[in-house]
Amino acid sequence: MENQGPTGGLTPHIAIADKRASEAIEFYKQAFGAVEQVRMPAEDGVRLMHAHLHINGSSLMMHDDFPEYSGQSMAAPSGVTLHLQVEDADRWYDRAIAAGATSVMAPENMFWGDRYAQVKDPFGHLWSIGHPLKGEG
Repeated sequence: MENQGPTGGLTPHIAIADKRASEAIEFYKQAFGAVEQVRMPAEDGVRLMHAHLHINGSSLMMHDDFPEYSGQSMAAPSGVTLHLQVEDADRWYDRAIAAGATSVMAPENMFWGDRYAQVKDPFGHLWSIGHPLKGEG
């Protein structure tokens, strides 16, 4: 299969609870312009063993939770923020909110020189969105 490997660098690989990975793919398409590369269904025909998306020039890999393999259901996502460095943070933030993300921080000009926002997707993952302020490099 073509385009099934990461685009390079660090590639996040996230788990989605409650058999919602297919739904998450559709959300990421609407919210972040994701392009689906690969979808590998599990034997149960409901969950996904693996999926690979391209978002903003980078890879995101994901799968449904499989408690039968780990011995427990996954905990809610925490402690990780997925960052999108974009050309227009306000536009990306607005698109994510329109797709169903929850605002954590509306776009603001930050002291480090970025226009920056945060949203939480419907699956519990935190995303930050930013772009450099003009003249800040």
